[in-house]
Amino acid sequence: MAALDRLIAVLQRMEQNHREMLALSEIKRQVIVKNDVDQLIAVMNKESKFMKQQEPLESERLSAVHELLQERGIKSLLNLNITEISKLIFDPADKQRLIEVQNKLAGTLHELKEANQLNQKLIEQSLKFIDFSMDIFASRPEQDATYQHPADKNGNPGRIGLFDTRA
Repeated sequence: MAALDRLIAVLQRMEQNHREMLALSEIKRQVIVKNDVDQLIAVMNKESKFMKQQEPLESERLSAVHELLQERGIKSLLNLNITEISKLIFDPADKQRLIEVQNKLAGTLHELKEANQLNQKLIEQSLKFIDFSMDIFASRPEQDATYQHPADKNGNPGRIGLFDTRA
């Protein structure tokens, strides 16, 4: 297999893995909305496995790039991006294949980035809500809800919340 074909195959596998991550991020969003912590942990474990799958693909991509450079007579071990590599390819069909897989991968990565940002915002909002709820339960009210005569100062000094924050 030529280095270019190998590079395109690796990029296609990377794009497929990122598509699977994108589907997983949708599941993650639904789990966050449902507030299912156990499912969230399971989804995050799956994400971790996907990330580990990317490491060998990235190494293979670098190897294919270096092999392609050597085929083109470039002895340096440059770390070129796909746009720079496409300038070294003169066959229009090969260049088109490479650019198509690059655009597809870039689109998937953009979608994945947006999905991750949305999930991050949802998690931040959930944490703020939990923090707000804990503050409500743990704080002392400014004033009791019942009327107390101002001269009766030795009465109940204030109700303690559900949680004793002094502990």
